[in-house]
Amino acid sequence: MAGQEQNAQPSGAADYEALRRLGLTEVRREIRAGRYRGQTAGLAPGRLQCNLVVLPERHALDFLRFCQRNPKACPLVGVSDTGDPILRTLGPDIDVRSDLPGYTLYREGRESAQLDDITHLWRDDFVAFALGCSFSFERALVEAGIALRHIEQNKTVPMFRTAIDTVPAGPFSGGLVVSMRPIRKADLERAASISRRYPQAHGGPVHSGTPEAIGIADVMRPDWGDPIEILADETPVFWACGVTPQNALTAARLPLCITHTPGRMLITDVDASAEVPVLSQPHQASEQET
Repeated sequence: MAGQEQNAQPSGAADYEALRRLGLTEVRREIRAGRYRGQTAGLAPGRLQCNLVVLPERHALDFLRFCQRNPKACPLVGVSDTGDPILRTLGPDIDVRSDLPGYTLYREGRESAQLDDITHLWRDDFVAFALGCSFSFERALVEAGIALRHIEQNKTVPMFRTAIDTVPAGPFSGGLVVSMRPIRKADLERAASISRRYPQAHGGPVHSGTPEAIGIADVMRPDWGDPIEILADETPVFWACGVTPQNALTAARLPLCITHTPGRMLITDVDASAEVPVLSQPHQASEQET
């Protein structure tokens, strides 16, 4: 039962508005200590935020192929060593077992629990995948004067299943998931242009305008996240979403796998605009000059 595997909610929870004023180190400390379990849009601005998938090594190569074949939805920015919960290329001490505000546990393709920490579930054969998130380009949109209502209202961005198919790999398949942001019609071109600069965070939109054209029956009834009002001078704009792998994991029916809870991301040390999402490491010469 899901309730048997849930962690108790912490007391003294940190306030979202207070966290927005803190730097990366302080934000991560609050999340790791269990004092913040909310959505992460707008936190540690300028840092690359990531979706998370954790699964056994025997499925890792097929999942890697799935990401490579669907780069818009699954922009792969980091992979752990087998059994190592530290994503060393994205930060010196990022621990995927505790550094996200929320996790979703799947058993046999079904959601089994919402968890605050997965340390007790970690195994020596686990591999963690970090996938770029559209939260990373939101700072650039805001700095350009493009309003994002879910941040202003401290809501989780709405996410929807679509009729757009992904390219399968091994047991992984399923429809594309998108996130939606209402954008003023006068800002549509700028929003698309700015987001295209962030290919590791889903890049430009996959669709704008009529939701029904991509299989969304009711834009006010998201599959994940919170409904966001669309005003008369706005157009719904849809970006590929890192929840897409959760659809694929459901189809694959793996005995056990773990993802982030939608909207609750891993915040890395990497600059959101970095051309390569790998922190520079001290040079170690492997050969002597002759």
